[in-house]
Amino acid sequence: MNLSPEPSPPPKDSSHSPNTEESDFEQALLEVEQALSALKQRYLQIQSARQRQKELQYRRAEIRKQLQGKDNKQLWQELRQELQQIQAELETIELNLESSLFTWSSLKEPFWQAIRFGGLGIAIGWLLKSCTG
Repeated sequence: MNLSPEPSPPPKDSSHSPNTEESDFEQALLEVEQALSALKQRYLQIQSARQRQKELQYRRAEIRKQLQGKDNKQLWQELRQELQQIQAELETIELNLESSLFTWSSLKEPFWQAIRFGGLGIAIGWLLKSCTG
């Protein structure tokens, strides 16, 4: 009878195990797929907004032409009201299109890099000042 304990297997380095690497890769791939899906969806929204913007601009031009030759006050007021609604919708669409250029997710990376390296610069500046002064 041998009562000595069995030797334990050597500890595995979990940072390099194949299962962890596969899991990390799958997670990264899933994140990329989600980002691509979100980008495609935003692109379709922008295309739709641009098409609607063109339609509204065309309708606005038609209304302005109609307003020039009409003396009927009721028709004039109706067209004027429609023109105001079109103008308001155009402004909303323009804001949506502009916001597509600047989103928090697109500014997040540069923001944190500026904070990181700005803070590092301040720390190095203090260190140099304390060494020289």
